Amino acid sequence: MKKLLIAAFCLFFAASAQAQDFSIGPKVGVSQGNISVNGDGYSSGSNRLGYHLGGFVRLGGRSFFVQPEVLYTNTGGEIEQTSGTGAPVSYEATFNRLDIPVMLGLKFGNAFRIQAGPVASFLLSSSFDGNGVEYNNNTIGYQAGIGLDIANIILDLKYEGPLGNTSDSVAGFPTDQRMNQLILSLGIRLF
Repeated sequence: MKKLLIAAFCLFFAASAQAQDFSIGPKVGVSQGNISVNGDGYSSGSNRLGYHLGGFVRLGGRSFFVQPEVLYTNTGGEIEQTSGTGAPVSYEATFNRLDIPVMLGLKFGNAFRIQAGPVASFLLSSSFDGNGVEYNNNTIGYQAGIGLDIANIILDLKYEGPLGNTSDSVAGFPTDQRMNQLILSLGIRLF
């Protein structure tokens, strides 16, 4: 985890030293979260709508850019307990996180972008309707997607996937829980 963050920050500072373009501004958006669960007696449940807000900085030239972001993110999903004789029981999980994605991207023309990069997530708080779940305080994942720049407005559509699990068990039963998101963001370049 430390090596990945150090590499991302080195790339960030290298790009800023040769930056031809510098933008900064606020960013808000919505996401559709899902908890992928692998384990006996449990499965993924319904998706959950979430939101995020924060800021971004974009550095780069005409074709390559680096865009670090700092975002407060509210997300979550459902886990279904499928063991037993009755109907499945759903438990809702909610996460409040500080997400720090560092997007590396390519511009095509003046408007279209593709981007991908690591995201470090720091758990601020969580809630779970069931019993016996402890979530990891820090996780590393990745984001990849497309973007569109229209004047001072930036639109991003990204997928976020995990590189590790968010929890190892539910109520003492071993599971592998991973958080996935589909993210739609709106940013405004202040300059």
